Amino acid sequence: MTGTAVRNDELWPLLRRHTQARIGLGRSGSALPTRHRLGLQAAHAAARDAVHSPFDPDAVAAGLRGLPTVRVRSAAGDRLTYLQRPDLGRRLDPVDRAHLPADGDGDWDVVFVVADGLSSRAVHEHAAAVVRATAARLTGWRIAPVVLAEQARVALGDDIAHTMGTALVVVLIGERPGMSAADSLGAYLTYRPVPGVTTDADRNCLSNIRPPLGLTYEAAAGKLAALLSRGRELGRTGVALKDESDADGLEPLPATSPTATSPATTSPATAPPAP
Repeated sequence: MTGTAVRNDELWPLLRRHTQARIGLGRSGSALPTRHRLGLQAAHAAARDAVHSPFDPDAVAAGLRGLPTVRVRSAAGDRLTYLQRPDLGRRLDPVDRAHLPADGDGDWDVVFVVADGLSSRAVHEHAAAVVRATAARLTGWRIAPVVLAEQARVALGDDIAHTMGTALVVVLIGERPGMSAADSLGAYLTYRPVPGVTTDADRNCLSNIRPPLGLTYEAAAGKLAALLSRGRELGRTGVALKDESDADGLEPLPATSPTATSPATTSPATAPPAP
């Protein structure tokens, strides 16, 4: 090999700029240094808090700035049931189903579903801004009232879109928190979903929406608008629909940042497991 040798104490900070993985943490005897052990415990606590924190639809509605909303729940009656019975999170509560506005002529082009998923924190911090930025790019589209869904899985959007008669559904949902990110928002796009029939191969997924360490709102909105337009043209989403946008939407990382972003992904939803 050629080139200038790099000392370990110089190499690790450089590598950390490109990943949120915990690398080069060092040792204190046979264990991790105390500060890194405490950091792991704090990250674990943040992940648990993200999963169990209650969803606040009022806060999301306020962030939507006047866009009409409707609120629903899944068939999972509480958080414990939601975590233990994922199937119930994919079905609407029978009473709330009747609350959804239905367009008998099928004139709505798209419905946005804001769902708590496995991180209410991600939804509270990012969802409203993504909805507003995306809707602003859909000139001429007939956008249904935004549905705020509690105890919801991705496939709840199938039930909602099918009931409302919309052509496309975008589910903005809190992604499963990990030890490096507890506030990551995902967007799942599906054309003409049918409950119990549509699979993850029929969806497109845009993940890691969480500026400044992930995808920015503007970049996410641009990708979503492009995918929606192309999906409507094709009459399909999922493996048949590819993201052809150029910008990755990632903000540059601070030189002193100990961690950095993982690449945002846009792909058929078979890649990341759906919350």
